[in-house]
Amino acid sequence: MTSTTKRLGAVAVALASTAALTLVLSPAASAASPLRDLAAAKGRYFGNAMTAGDFNDSAYRALSAREAGVVTPGNEMKWDATEPSRGSFTFTRGDQVVAGAVAANQKVRGHTLVWHSQTPAWAQNLSAGDLRSAMVNHINTVMGHYKGKVFAWDVVNEAFAENGTRRQSFWQQKLGDGFIAEAFRAARAADPGAKLYYNDYNTDGIGAKSDGVYNMVKAFKQQGVPIDGVGFQAHLIVGQVPSSLRQNLQRFADLGVDVAITELDIRMKTPSDSAKLAQQARDYGQVVDACLAVARCVGITTWGLSDNHSWIPGVFPGEGAALPFDGNLQPKPAYNAMSTAFGNPTTTTTTTTTTTTTTTDPQPTGCAATYRVTGQWQGGFQAEVTVSAGAAAIRGWAVSWTFADGQTVSSSWNAALTTQGAVVTARNASYNGDVAAGASTAFGFVGTSTSRNSPPSLSCTTT
Repeated sequence: MTSTTKRLGAVAVALASTAALTLVLSPAASAASPLRDLAAAKGRYFGNAMTAGDFNDSAYRALSAREAGVVTPGNEMKWDATEPSRGSFTFTRGDQVVAGAVAANQKVRGHTLVWHSQTPAWAQNLSAGDLRSAMVNHINTVMGHYKGKVFAWDVVNEAFAENGTRRQSFWQQKLGDGFIAEAFRAARAADPGAKLYYNDYNTDGIGAKSDGVYNMVKAFKQQGVPIDGVGFQAHLIVGQVPSSLRQNLQRFADLGVDVAITELDIRMKTPSDSAKLAQQARDYGQVVDACLAVARCVGITTWGLSDNHSWIPGVFPGEGAALPFDGNLQPKPAYNAMSTAFGNPTTTTTTTTTTTTTTTDPQPTGCAATYRVTGQWQGGFQAEVTVSAGAAAIRGWAVSWTFADGQTVSSSWNAALTTQGAVVTARNASYNGDVAAGASTAFGFVGTSTSRNSPPSLSCTTT
């Protein structure tokens, strides 16, 4: 099931008194706060899977940057991608995912080290002794390369059959029941700071398969095997979210491990219709509610964000429409349901506000821009610029500024940036140039800096 194809900062506009404010939002947005922020406010994370190729789609990359606080590489850290021949490691595409996540202020969740699928034939054909040695070396090398960059790993993936016994993979047949514990011990030694997970599908509700995993985790805790969490893939079908999902998550948490929804999608027979989308929305809300009800449920990751970046149609012919955004990166009812479940008070395009806080003062017409540093580290920083329309809609914008302390821009999203010496000009992307009256959009960038990083003064013009 794990085979894969794969902020927007809000700025408050002063209102003289309580009024009904119609928000016209940028493409692919329907809530005042992105899911990454709503989840964080609940002590959870929201993430999505990304492949290296996904980062070439600028609009999709911007969607992930806004909505997801965690990225899981779809394929780039699996065995066939990292060690295609014995002892010959390559991390180019995995590094691309990590770099893209860092640029968007996202954490990275590693996936996956030991799995029966997407493991090269050379490894599958080894003798038992050589296979054990290759497994430990692979774990040491891959985790060593990403040490400090990946906060959690799916150490072993899909090692159980549907009846709750061990899957009779080449791992099981050659190394026996002990290989999973060996892999976890090797992983702890390779990166003591990373959280170590067992990950599987069709284990979301209570049943034979989840019982088998439960008994293994219970035994590991009793034996001192270093397991920190269990991942529940949650590749689900519309209308079929297990009624025992919350209970199941809780019983694992009661063993003393974290739990996470790691690969969520909820597929339907296509084409979609309003009834199916409404049920899907209820299903997504139910999954979020279940996670929030369990204190040790640390987060939810969807396997992609939009229906044009989903593995489902390629594996389940005639099925799809499984993700919170449609193929045009527009939010579906499922997105609004997740937003509501995470506690967002604003999930429609009309809301009432009483705030009188002013961050910027848009011009009667034209545009205004505000700048804020969202992250800073030795030698670098990340910044976000919010562009707001005044009393009239704008059809294009450009923001210029001059760095005073020798800062430079290394990468950006949601805008096309050009530099001439210390002067930087950012122009809207193809999808966010139209900003309705009173609404806003945002872009961001990663830059380099020295000891000083003074915020510049901005000039915003319409184009």
